[in-house]
Amino acid sequence: MLPWLAELSADHLSTVRDTPLAKLVRDDVLAMILRGELRPGQRINEPDVATRLGVSRVPVREALRELESTGLVAARKHAGVFVSELTGEEVRELYEMRGLLDGFAGRRAARLEAPARLALADRLDASIDAMNAAFAVHDVQRYYRENLNFHWAIVEAAGNHALAATYRTVVQKLHLSRLKNLSQDMGMRASIAEHTRIARALRKGDIARCEDLMARHVSDAYDRLQSRR
Repeated sequence: MLPWLAELSADHLSTVRDTPLAKLVRDDVLAMILRGELRPGQRINEPDVATRLGVSRVPVREALRELESTGLVAARKHAGVFVSELTGEEVRELYEMRGLLDGFAGRRAARLEAPARLALADRLDASIDAMNAAFAVHDVQRYYRENLNFHWAIVEAAGNHALAATYRTVVQKLHLSRLKNLSQDMGMRASIAEHTRIARALRKGDIARCEDLMARHVSDAYDRLQSRR
């Protein structure tokens, strides 16, 4: 699952068994980045991370090297490790990739047998209800989290581990570009209408339409993002 709101503590680290310490530190730093506690361009202080989690700096360095391999952080010679800042071209390319992945996931999910497909459709409808509730009180961050849950439910249902891993990386990197806009209404009303059409197509098992709607939804989301700049 995407650790958007996950938090780890030193006490938790000491009770986890059979999990490499560097992985636990990585997940903690990742969650801080995704929650916006570590902002794009901000330097990650290794001693502070080690002290807060009650670990040595060795697993912290290992964790940061792994995060660097995903593109979420970048090491600068003689300066340290910083949260990545995406260029406009990188954002555009990531949205293009996400459109392909979402379309594929929608196609796979719409092909599920009726019991699984209808259960997923019910889950998506509940997610849309939550998005509408967030929209009613203009809670953009709550809406955005539910938006992620909607798409992740479809990706999980697609049952393709390679897809899920790639999708997770792409969405996490795109999240860096969204952190500056989470207080703004990025077209919630239009986006909810698009989610509703996707859920209906999936419920009907309309494979081609579900694939097309998913891909176009991502493209439209990028256009809305650009219009705000």
